[in-house]
Amino acid sequence: MRYSLLLVVSLMLSGCASLSGSACSDQDDCLIQANYRAVDQLLASIPAGRALNKHQPLIVASLVNIDDLNSSRLGRMLSEQLATRLTKSGYPVVELKLRDSIFVKQLQGELLLSREIKDITVTHKAQAVLVGTYAESSGQIYLTIKLVGVADNLAISAHDYLLPLNSNVRSLLRNSVLLYP
Repeated sequence: MRYSLLLVVSLMLSGCASLSGSACSDQDDCLIQANYRAVDQLLASIPAGRALNKHQPLIVASLVNIDDLNSSRLGRMLSEQLATRLTKSGYPVVELKLRDSIFVKQLQGELLLSREIKDITVTHKAQAVLVGTYAESSGQIYLTIKLVGVADNLAISAHDYLLPLNSNVRSLLRNSVLLYP
């Protein structure tokens, strides 16, 4: 038990150290590294009985602000980086922006409406959806990501992490004109 607790504490401290910049070449690199680490930890914490099939697709929704359930450029960028890491980890990820019938609201990204989830997951034979929220504080962003099974709507795995609220992250929080329709 003590060994497990020490391992968890050391992992948390090493994560904080890398976010502070000591392990990153620049601020953007820290953002990517933090998101990649979050996916790695999310995948590592999947219980054996709920293991994901690497031949069955996953869907990644835009992360949303917990206060108003709207996304920002930050939420859309986070989801892109999380999807990239899932892909690099060997999981097929459905690209929702190429789908005509997905609900994509300008300035909000891909929002998975519950009545459309069934159609999307059946069409793509998806096994799980990665969803997440973020909340801004005075110096950092608190994030929660979850893999949710589409068959039962139960969380398979979840992970919380922090990002520094630096100037790059602040600029992504501001909604501006989308570069794609």
